Amino acid sequence: MRAPGRINLIGEHTDYNNGFVLPAAIDKAIYFAIAPRTDRLCKVYAADLNDTFEFSLDSLNKCPKSWANYLIGVTSELITDGYVIPTGFEVAFGGDVPNGAGLSSSAAVESGMGWALSELFGLAIPRLQLALVAQRAEHHFAGLQCGIMDMFASIHGKANSVIRLDCRDLTFEYFPFDFENYQLVLCNSGVKHTLADSAYNTRRQECEQGVAILQQFYPTITSLRDVKLAQVEAHKADFSENVYRRCRYVTGEIERVVSACEDLQRGDLVAFGKKMYETHTGLSEDYEVSCVELDFLVEQTVALTEVLGARLMGGGFGGCTINIVETAQVDSFIEKMTVAYRAQFNKKLVCHVVGITEGVARLEKL
Repeated sequence: MRAPGRINLIGEHTDYNNGFVLPAAIDKAIYFAIAPRTDRLCKVYAADLNDTFEFSLDSLNKCPKSWANYLIGVTSELITDGYVIPTGFEVAFGGDVPNGAGLSSSAAVESGMGWALSELFGLAIPRLQLALVAQRAEHHFAGLQCGIMDMFASIHGKANSVIRLDCRDLTFEYFPFDFENYQLVLCNSGVKHTLADSAYNTRRQECEQGVAILQQFYPTITSLRDVKLAQVEAHKADFSENVYRRCRYVTGEIERVVSACEDLQRGDLVAFGKKMYETHTGLSEDYEVSCVELDFLVEQTVALTEVLGARLMGGGFGGCTINIVETAQVDSFIEKMTVAYRAQFNKKLVCHVVGITEGVARLEKL
């Protein structure tokens, strides 16, 4: 089984606000090998960590090993949904999705685990249901109240296409992203972020506070998806400074995703790239989820003519920037960025050139 990581071109921190996101599955993935047992025991092996854990189908509880909780959580949530897992199993997994880089390695593990169990036991679980199961596993077993984007992208990815997902009703549409003259390059700051222990949940609470305030004036509002940027500006005095800036960013970003998709339909990657810079400014200044390393990496690209757009990607507080770079200049771009990063922070910059691929799938035996 193969479960890809994901990138998100634009639309950050909009998913849990019922907005739009624009992710895609990438050619870096977590791979699974799974086999049934004849008892109720489940043995799991994390190849990249060289670590093992065992649990029983009769006792699906959180454990001290964070990585094992993703697998236990998916198993538990499937059973909660009424799917029958008749026996225990043995599973080994590992891959090349960089951990802590904002490429959703955890979502790939959860998505791949759900798909592997569905395939192994002939459960025929719909893809959307798998994404919802993976999301609940993250909520209940990893402690992160994340949106559904990461799992959805890993499961629904399509080659050379990005997915505009409406996080309010989970409808989606594919938009073309097949520009042979440009490549997507990720620059990994090397700053590790642990979202469950960060300000992620605080940002979510601040958005909810903004909705509660706006509901006093607009009773039909249920999330920031229902709010226009103009409404936020009109009620600036009613918010605390932080809540105002969070709401300003989110409502503007939701509108930006819609406009960016129009750019892709026209094949206007230049306009799309400019919106990526706008997103980064909002994430850094209004949503305050950047860091000095990410800001530096984006700032370095502004004067580079081979770069159409750049921004931090993922939850923030570290991880990668995503860059649209002219194909012929990719090697030169990586060299420039590596040298500049070393000079500024005395740290090695690891870059990844990624392609957009299909979502989770079964791999045939070689």
